Amino acid sequence: MDSPHGAAVKAEDFGLKGPRGWAFRGIGLDAAAGSLIAVEGPSGSGRTCLLLALTGRMKPTEGHAEVGRHRLPKKMAAVRRIAALGPVPGVNDLDQSLTVAEQLREGALLQRHYGAPVRSLLRPRAERRATAVARIEAALDAAGLDLATLPKGERTTVRDLERLESIRLSVAIALLGSPRLLALDDLDIKLSDTERTEVWALLRSIAARGTTVLAVCSEAPADAVVLRTGPQEDGAAPETKPASGAAGTPKITWGTGAKEGAAAGRDADADADADAKAEPEPAPEAEAEPEATKDSGARKKAAQTAPAIATENDADATGNDDNDDDTKGADDALAEAGRA
Repeated sequence: MDSPHGAAVKAEDFGLKGPRGWAFRGIGLDAAAGSLIAVEGPSGSGRTCLLLALTGRMKPTEGHAEVGRHRLPKKMAAVRRIAALGPVPGVNDLDQSLTVAEQLREGALLQRHYGAPVRSLLRPRAERRATAVARIEAALDAAGLDLATLPKGERTTVRDLERLESIRLSVAIALLGSPRLLALDDLDIKLSDTERTEVWALLRSIAARGTTVLAVCSEAPADAVVLRTGPQEDGAAPETKPASGAAGTPKITWGTGAKEGAAAGRDADADADADAKAEPEPAPEAEAEPEATKDSGARKKAAQTAPAIATENDADATGNDDNDDDTKGADDALAEAGRA
């Protein structure tokens, strides 16, 4: 069930395909409102694309999801209104030239003009200013950022912030609009073990207030609802970690990620109509078998199997680096989102 402060998140066979293959595929999730959800997986497995799709920023190509009873992909605008992005590199980076105070005021101004009801713009200026100040103070308190501890207080420039302080500032800006879903990307990059512990403690406190938190990481804590992206080995059972403090029992299935769709992506580049048909076409060399070899049974057999061997070798030549192959679908999907 939904709560006034958080949004339940559900997904079934959720997938997104880019021009070169699947960014992610086969995602299943059932998490209650106020849950701490950790998207865990290797780099290039579609983690960021999944985060943006679940927050209404990218349009999925198969399956469906529900965020706060708003069904995706039909209600993407409604999901965007209740979901806020924390730090997501390349999407909503902080302005390094601004001071902390300027960045907060800019966030409050944008929220007031685009996130608040129209009638709020009719209030007296002094009342609007007081409301903005109170909202900023509440957001800073929830994010655990004390401006007095910064080198130059609120006049500290964003470029002078430590990584942990920058995360707290991004979270504070995201909380200005009182979202029901807070999403963060690359949570544990460039953080020490102590700082990583502090960040997870911060997210637990936000989830404890009722806001659903969705965080992308390389290693999830034991008490989070874990959703893994990436290829699943044949015959392996889905491995999940239930949340001990979540309101409800989460049901999670494995997300197959980009690696499974890499071959389909290469076929799509060769022939746009081929989609997911992975059957290789006969190589031209097989048809042009020399006349002198017709009486040789061994050579006939080699000619018949040549297309399969050639296809296998081609796959090895193009798929030797799994990490590069995995990132194609995710990178192209992100590029499309930027152009949109």
